[in-house]
Amino acid sequence: MTDARFYRECLTGSYRAPAQRQVTLTPGPHSAYNRAVLPLSGEQGEPGLHMTDTISADVCVVGSGPVGGTLACRLASAGVATVVIDRAALPPMEHPAFDGRAYAIAAGSRTLLMEAGLWEHLPDPPNPILDIRVTDGRVGRPASRLHLHFDHRDAGDEPGPFGWMVEARGLRRALNAHVRALEHLRVFAPAEATVQRSEAGALVRIAGGPSIACRLVIGAEGRNSPLRDAAGIPVTRFDYSQTGIVCAISHELPHHNLALEHFLPSGPFAVLPMAPSADAEAGGAPNVSAVVWTERTRIAETMLRLDDVRFAREIRRRLGDYLGAVHTVGRRWNYPLSAMLAHRYVDTRLALAGDAAHGIHPIAGQGLNLGFRDAIALAGLLIEAKDAGEDVGSPALLARYQRARRPDNLAMLAMTDGLDRLFSTNNPALRLARDLGIAAVDRTRPLKRVFTRRAMGA
Repeated sequence: MTDARFYRECLTGSYRAPAQRQVTLTPGPHSAYNRAVLPLSGEQGEPGLHMTDTISADVCVVGSGPVGGTLACRLASAGVATVVIDRAALPPMEHPAFDGRAYAIAAGSRTLLMEAGLWEHLPDPPNPILDIRVTDGRVGRPASRLHLHFDHRDAGDEPGPFGWMVEARGLRRALNAHVRALEHLRVFAPAEATVQRSEAGALVRIAGGPSIACRLVIGAEGRNSPLRDAAGIPVTRFDYSQTGIVCAISHELPHHNLALEHFLPSGPFAVLPMAPSADAEAGGAPNVSAVVWTERTRIAETMLRLDDVRFAREIRRRLGDYLGAVHTVGRRWNYPLSAMLAHRYVDTRLALAGDAAHGIHPIAGQGLNLGFRDAIALAGLLIEAKDAGEDVGSPALLARYQRARRPDNLAMLAMTDGLDRLFSTNNPALRLARDLGIAAVDRTRPLKRVFTRRAMGA
């Protein structure tokens, strides 16, 4: 089928895609969506559009999380006609409360956010990560004297921060505002949609609203991706029997932009430097850090039941004294930890990105950055194809995307899985071997530089 015929049939309502390529996307249980009527005015959609209308677009991104939303903004800023559909509402979020969640944005990911026009819209200045210290130890005891220290000045001729800490609420505010300001981007949220794909193209029908005729659908809906499942793409999963505890702390002493990765028998304990906060607690908090605490699930459940004083005491038992007195600010969050890799990232007129394609252990803090690397690769291919007048959803383009991303993601999954297995143990022989390994890397400048550049996303 030619492009002209495809769009003509979509516009007249006569297009029919194969039934096996159909998937229905519905709002989550906590969405404000009313199943009977989808509002298409004000913040929920576009005025003047009806369910009989058809919108022509190059790309439809399903999922407006950090990866999907940023990818959509990057494409639209380059003139690629893009539609975003999300099952959750995207409110303005003018004054969201401090909740303790933050992202570690690698230097390479920052470039993507800048090109997407989001970095300049962050409401608060991100905090740079200038040094990373890797230590090994046991709970309640001093860390081993054998350690690994990364200094951003060792990265090369033009040293810069390893990354930046960005509050989750800040990135969400920037996304929610910017997606509605771009000329080549349309947003429907919250929305229920049916996706049909064929060799000729894709048709996305929004319940109670218009249809979108596009060349490519991008699945960025997270680990339980309906689009991936509908395409019959197998996944490999394995559980770590660990829980990730995420929170923020206010502390007595400044962090000096140092990130700590402290390996403990139950899992890594990371402390990441955040910017001063005006509202983390009454009167503001000049010294704030994010905590990503990996713990065996049984122990984590006990920790999460503790009151704030005892919980902060447990944090300090793992953290040590270098930040002085600490107490928690914001909420506590917890997530079961597992890894996942899709066997394919593409199907007919479909590409997966971010958590829909892969999920790794948080031991290296690279999960979101891997998703951003997907977005960088896919955006580059799509913008190049659009500028050349080529099909943005062609099998050749999708094959190039999979070749570019799947090996890198598989390597990162293997590395983080291996690190967790090596460090999350109390075996004396392994403890000695890893301490010696840490010290060896710290003394080997070329190898240390490789790790430094990798941490920066280079």
